[in-house]
Amino acid sequence: MPTRRKFLGLAGAFSAGCRKGQRHIVAVVPKATSHLFFVSIHTGVMRAAREFTLDVVWDGPNEETEFTRQIEIVDAMIARRVDAMAISATDERALAAPVERAIRAGIPVTVFDSGVNVEDYVSFIATDNHGAGCEAARSLAGLVGAKAKVGMVMHKPGGTSTMLRERGFEETLAKEFPGVTIAARQYGMSDRAKSRAVAENILTAHPDLAGIFASSEASSIGSVQAIKARGLSGKIHLVTFDSSQAHREAIADGTIDVMLVQDPVRIGYEAVKSLAEKLAGQTPKRRIDLPARRIVKADLGRPEIQALLAPPSA
Repeated sequence: MPTRRKFLGLAGAFSAGCRKGQRHIVAVVPKATSHLFFVSIHTGVMRAAREFTLDVVWDGPNEETEFTRQIEIVDAMIARRVDAMAISATDERALAAPVERAIRAGIPVTVFDSGVNVEDYVSFIATDNHGAGCEAARSLAGLVGAKAKVGMVMHKPGGTSTMLRERGFEETLAKEFPGVTIAARQYGMSDRAKSRAVAENILTAHPDLAGIFASSEASSIGSVQAIKARGLSGKIHLVTFDSSQAHREAIADGTIDVMLVQDPVRIGYEAVKSLAEKLAGQTPKRRIDLPARRIVKADLGRPEIQALLAPPSA
């Protein structure tokens, strides 16, 4: 599906080449096209493109670890002279120089989902990731009790959004729940299989573990798989981030206790909207922080939750 969406975005942009004077071309560079979160962001991107009469080039690396590929894509967009660009950076430092090149070339840049170390961007649009990490800590502490050991299946180094979640989780446990200690933390490297192996390692090394916080889509799915494989559903408390069919099944069967969910459709929409406003000579909001939604099993039947968890396609 991500490949097909990428093709559609490119096709729209290529067909608009001869009428660039009438329709602006906006490049949207996600940090991964293979993750469902970015598929949902694409839905929001295309809604905004239709509303503001823009053509979109949607292109990004397949996986979040491929920062060199993302740099190549950004440089290709600069060479193509797109009218504006939105980017979710795979690495806040590695993408700084190419994003600066785009800005120096006169291309307005909005940063969405995950930050990059530049200052002259148009807007920054993301979930309040630090606040979401704090909520994850409070949720897990409420499940495991005043004194317990927990683990973290983290995402990967260098990704601002997940680093903020993990930092918020750690800081809140230390400040508000000193009896709940982090016994182990490991990176799943944005990969479901590696995340499962990490979760297995943590469960093996700490048989008295009471709970796990998984800070991303891949980390969450790997943790779910590890807990189910060991027959520990309902015994190890699990707080996860992001949404997929696997998440929904796991919260329904009791493997996941609490799921923290972003609104990727709105993130994609707001990113493109900010650039449409900039291209029209307006001044977009400099920063938009969106709260994460806390979901438990009892919420699954609510229509607004169903729409959030399974948004319609672009």
